[in-house]
Amino acid sequence: MRRIIVGACVTIAAWIALGAETPNWPQWRGPEGTGIAAPGTYPVTFSAAEGVLWKSALPGKGCSTPLVWGECIVLTAAAGEGTNGLDCAVCFEWTTGKKLWQTELGQQRPGRHRRGSGSNPSPVTDGTRVYVYFKSGTLAALDFKGTLLWQTNLQQRYGKDSLWWDLGTSPVLAGGLLVVAVMQEGNSYVVAVDPATGNEVWKKAREYPGREETRQSYTTPLVVRAEGRDTVVIWGADHLTGNDAATGDLLWQCGGFNPENKSVWRVIASPTLERGIAVVPYGREQFVAGVRIGSNGDITATARLWEKRGMGTDGASPVAFNGKTCFVNFKGKMWCLDLETGNELWSTMLPKGKGVFYSSPVLAGDTLYLCREEGDVYVCRVKDDGLTVLNQTKFDDVFVASPVLLRNRLLLRGEKHLWCIGK
Repeated sequence: MRRIIVGACVTIAAWIALGAETPNWPQWRGPEGTGIAAPGTYPVTFSAAEGVLWKSALPGKGCSTPLVWGECIVLTAAAGEGTNGLDCAVCFEWTTGKKLWQTELGQQRPGRHRRGSGSNPSPVTDGTRVYVYFKSGTLAALDFKGTLLWQTNLQQRYGKDSLWWDLGTSPVLAGGLLVVAVMQEGNSYVVAVDPATGNEVWKKAREYPGREETRQSYTTPLVVRAEGRDTVVIWGADHLTGNDAATGDLLWQCGGFNPENKSVWRVIASPTLERGIAVVPYGREQFVAGVRIGSNGDITATARLWEKRGMGTDGASPVAFNGKTCFVNFKGKMWCLDLETGNELWSTMLPKGKGVFYSSPVLAGDTLYLCREEGDVYVCRVKDDGLTVLNQTKFDDVFVASPVLLRNRLLLRGEKHLWCIGK
């Protein structure tokens, strides 16, 4: 492992202190992990030639969404290519996009999918440390100067990754612990480590029967605070489950998502949550369900509020807001459903563009931001009766990571550059 520091870090301590007082983006899909940003005056009419405050070159391929804390923007990427590349974390300065540091963490395991990478999982922060996770199995903590605090490898500790494709789940912070869900062909588990040391606090098996590829999941857990404790909500292997963050104990589970026991029903899109209702996409864009989470034990028979067939999302995760949920499929078909009933409020096709939708949308107020694979960015107004496209523009980049909306700016993490758009 070697480490490269770029630029002066004298003011980083001040920036971290600032982070406690200013809005931040601590993880994939924002403060609550649901794709909802704080309302603001975000850019609407922009393009690759107009409204770009700065763009910064990335050291290599990666699909992780950046986190922002104070004046620090941190993401993961490869340094180099193929098996000669290295897992690394990179920090950019919020105002100028200047690269502050780059810390390398050992040999990468490159992506198998053409749009995947060895750096799909997004980093997460508690404001003191940054936690990163890679396809190689490396899990590590750094401070905001890029200093490595601890490093471990989950695959060396607990067994080889048996996913068919590129590991995608991001770590989450829950109950004061760092939690990772590993869902694969066999030996699936959830593990929590001490954020200060990386030492295991608890580890629980998460094994459900299933045919080939049904137990594989690329989703990221949600963290729900209720009744004085954090619950880790996990989606995969045809089951939505809730685990006590402090102990790992299973609190509740909801099954019945694959009654015909079909094969190859792996899940990629993560669920979202509003008003105690989880929106759960599955079945390769053909199903979506609403589940009222909580209670105890097996809630399969009582928790499902609705299920819709012939619609859904396989890559981009849904958003839920104001009693509604919206989601987009690979080709750009979008639906809006009532959260309580599942009744369709409207559906529409987004204007044509190149590639599909892997990136999960982010909503600020009534304005939705979406990125298509091969560079198209959409800004849309969401209403009860439909969708209005306010802007469609194209960037010379590839977008798999989710947009970041913060402090009246838009961050877009591409394959080649990190873009900052604003006034």
